[in-house]
Amino acid sequence: MSRHGVLRLKPIEDIIAQQSEDAAADAASPGVLKRRLTVRDLLGLGIGMVIGTGIFTLTGIEARDHAGPAVTISYALAGLIALLAALCYCEMASTVPTAGSAYTYAYATLGEIFAWIIGWDLVLEFALGAGVVSRGWSGYLKSLFNLPDALFGETSTVNVGGILIAVLLGLIAMIGAKESARVTNALVIIKVTICIFIIAVGVFFIRAAHYRPFIPDPVSTTENGRTGWETSLVQAVTGVSPSTFGVAGILTAAAVVFFAYSGFEVVANMGEETRNPQRDLVRGVLGTLGICTALYVAVCLVVTGMVKYTEIDEGAPVAEAFKSVGLGWAGALIAIAAICGLTSVILVDIIGMGRIAFAMSRDGLLPMAIARVHPQWGTPYRVILLTTILVATLAGFVPLRALADMVSIGTLFAFVVVSAAVPILRRTRPDLERPFTVPFSPVLPIVSVLACLYMMMNLSLATWMRFLVWMVIGLVIYAGYGRRHALARRHDAGRDAVVITA
Repeated sequence: MSRHGVLRLKPIEDIIAQQSEDAAADAASPGVLKRRLTVRDLLGLGIGMVIGTGIFTLTGIEARDHAGPAVTISYALAGLIALLAALCYCEMASTVPTAGSAYTYAYATLGEIFAWIIGWDLVLEFALGAGVVSRGWSGYLKSLFNLPDALFGETSTVNVGGILIAVLLGLIAMIGAKESARVTNALVIIKVTICIFIIAVGVFFIRAAHYRPFIPDPVSTTENGRTGWETSLVQAVTGVSPSTFGVAGILTAAAVVFFAYSGFEVVANMGEETRNPQRDLVRGVLGTLGICTALYVAVCLVVTGMVKYTEIDEGAPVAEAFKSVGLGWAGALIAIAAICGLTSVILVDIIGMGRIAFAMSRDGLLPMAIARVHPQWGTPYRVILLTTILVATLAGFVPLRALADMVSIGTLFAFVVVSAAVPILRRTRPDLERPFTVPFSPVLPIVSVLACLYMMMNLSLATWMRFLVWMVIGLVIYAGYGRRHALARRHDAGRDAVVITA
């Protein structure tokens, strides 16, 4: 039975028809995204997104503040949950290869209001993610060149370094997806090589004493100076005494670093620009996750073994760890790699944000004018420009920790929606061709939903409050604009969907 109003669905046939019309258009048409990406490009974009702040910055912050050496367990747990969500993404991406990923999947399975909510959530995820990494980039640049604290790093009043890198990469993202992929691939080679170097060299400087205790005893938040708003939701609901470290600290750290695994989501976002999406999207998603999880766990073990977790540097933990054992030259090399790694993450975040807004504007939920494709570059340049301005503002003025928590809750929420969409679409559209299917469905997708929800509950009350405020703002915009301008309303009257033209 068809739905109307805020629960109207966007038929799969319309999603596929949009792409068929695009494919039939002239290859030089300025109004469509171009299919230029291969599996190698997708792996480059995915790894370029995942390997960044998660290794070069958050390892130190979460080991020192929440988990101690057991941050390794946090990364492994986050990677396992990400794998569950990734399998769901693979089925949806291979079945409906389109720009918009989770947003489009929600529109096809849950309804327009849920699609808007997840699209608005993805705006939060990608924009804030780029802001997080821009600040981390500035911190490593300061470490490498001993730049002034007033302009670079977490202690700066206005993080000029974060602003500058956001603007530069926003311009690159406007030029084109293939060009951005080439830049990302080059940066990925550098940072993966350095990650292997960190593991191979750092293992000789590990001290077993630094692993003791591997899981530090729980510490009350009142003892370490944290406020009640920094208590996790699960602790507040269950009445458990608010604490960091211990098992609670491991789970909190896993929830915070979870956003670092969201790079595979960007791969799914590139469905309309991939030459063979049914095959290559699956390879890109699973390949990205497998490679990056192995690197994350290994680097965590090395860093927490080289430096006592209480002494880990906040701004550039990996580089400073090597400096602390007398390998200043290695610290400088790692800082260079971190700068390269973080650069690629910012670039891919901005690209992903552009594709989400493109999909929402094409459906009329956002003004079509902001997502028009540039006649020469073949990118939604206007929305990328707006994204760049937002990211530069966040990078310049909002602390890294607050940004990181918000990105994690946005990422987990997106994974909940995609995981739920798999069994729903199987039930409502069993006739669709599915090049890849999630094993043990609906059990595995349900486990993915529950695991992601539990990770969300381990984030702080302050993070939940900010997230709810963001969602309320989004619903106000939907009620005032999106609901009235949605092109899906035309289907209720028997009209055809339209595609954005330049």
